[in-house]
Amino acid sequence: MAHLKQTFSSLFSYFKETPSLFFRMVRWDNRLDTDEEHVNFARRDELSRAHSKEREEPDGPVNFELDACHQDPEYKSPAPRPHAQVKLITSWEAGWNVTNAIQGIFVLGLPYALLHSGYSGLFLIILAAALCCYTGKILIACLYEENEDGQLIRVRDTYEDIANACCKRLPPRLGGIVVNVTQVMELTMTCILYLVVSGNLLSYSFPRVPVTEKTWSVIAFVTLLPCVFIKTLKIVSQLSQLCSLVHFIILLVVMTYCLTQTHQWSWAKFRLSIEFEDFLVSVGVIIFSYTSQIFLPTLEGNMKNPGEFSCMLNWTHFFACVLKTTFALTAFLTWGEETKEIITDNLPSFLETLVNLCLLAKALLSYPLPFFAATEIVYACISRENHSKYGSPLFYLGVRGSFLLLTLLMAMFIPHFAMLMGLTGSVTGAAMTFLLPSLFHLKLKWKKLSFLEKCADISIFTLSFLCSLAGIVCSTKRLLQVFGGV
Repeated sequence: MAHLKQTFSSLFSYFKETPSLFFRMVRWDNRLDTDEEHVNFARRDELSRAHSKEREEPDGPVNFELDACHQDPEYKSPAPRPHAQVKLITSWEAGWNVTNAIQGIFVLGLPYALLHSGYSGLFLIILAAALCCYTGKILIACLYEENEDGQLIRVRDTYEDIANACCKRLPPRLGGIVVNVTQVMELTMTCILYLVVSGNLLSYSFPRVPVTEKTWSVIAFVTLLPCVFIKTLKIVSQLSQLCSLVHFIILLVVMTYCLTQTHQWSWAKFRLSIEFEDFLVSVGVIIFSYTSQIFLPTLEGNMKNPGEFSCMLNWTHFFACVLKTTFALTAFLTWGEETKEIITDNLPSFLETLVNLCLLAKALLSYPLPFFAATEIVYACISRENHSKYGSPLFYLGVRGSFLLLTLLMAMFIPHFAMLMGLTGSVTGAAMTFLLPSLFHLKLKWKKLSFLEKCADISIFTLSFLCSLAGIVCSTKRLLQVFGGV
């Protein structure tokens, strides 16, 4: 148990010192489920049906082409993926991917967040759902423009395209490059965390096996090798569905046990007064349990019916909000001041072992989502200049295999990984979830926004910028202390 506690203690410590509402996908969950942005998976996978020459039948292949009048004349498309087939996904499948991202393992820290935030924590769970749902919608709105007839046409396909459209006065494609680098950093750190957590859980679940935690991480890595051969988002959606089902089993086990302890419940356990520093921990935990923006442009672009996207986002966030509020409330009422950082630590030993094995399955099933997103971005960027050179199946597998190996090496050899995630997350998590969606929305839609919409975007941008800045300062200070600089 000591190893597992140490990992979560490091993560909560990182939240404490990185108050940014959205440190990053550092949630044991969203990092672990993190699931957040398939954005840029590759323009070929995301092209809008509005510009397509051919539509896909229920589960068949599809070929897309952008309408010449809307395509960026300077755009160099990436080499087609070898033997690639684009299979559009249903609203349900898109919903499972979003659920995978916003119903992560870090949800297990919500009762602990309530311990430090009291009644305000319940309000934050609801507010966070509304804010993250809103920024997801405005991000997708930036993909569309009205034509002469007032109809919305999808003229952009990725987060990169939106950035380039907003940064036309800067050096060519600088905005897209910055967004791509930010996305890859975010997704890479998420993949690394899954390996770290998997090794930790295996080490704790089988304490009598004379194997180090790093060796367990290698074993977890071997089970993830088939990810190299995942070719479509549809397969990722199916894995996300399994991941979400495992997550629901975990919550069901914990909540069932809590309901057997109703005689211990007392509303007096809630705090009326809170400490600011502890409150920042709660803010980070709660906000990051909802982030999914990195994946949304790709998911919307791959839906059979993009018109259902907004409804899908509303329902996934609504149910996530209800489930998280119920789970956090019942768990906190059960254990009160004794609530641990990871609520599974409060369970009886026989249930704790079961839940930890489920967490291991969840971590491994969560890995393909950020892995697929990151490798598609990297491959698209590398192959953009030379189709013939980079179009072979061997090269495509090489990119994926290299990325998979890179995450293992970083998981094994990077010191103070949790604190490094706190630093990078203060930049990447805040940027991709709140800063950039609100900024891009203001830039591209300013003339069409109402006064209230402008105020909402400006408020979100300002608050997230201040929180992100505070997180960078605090995380940098702690890293300097750890490395002996201060």
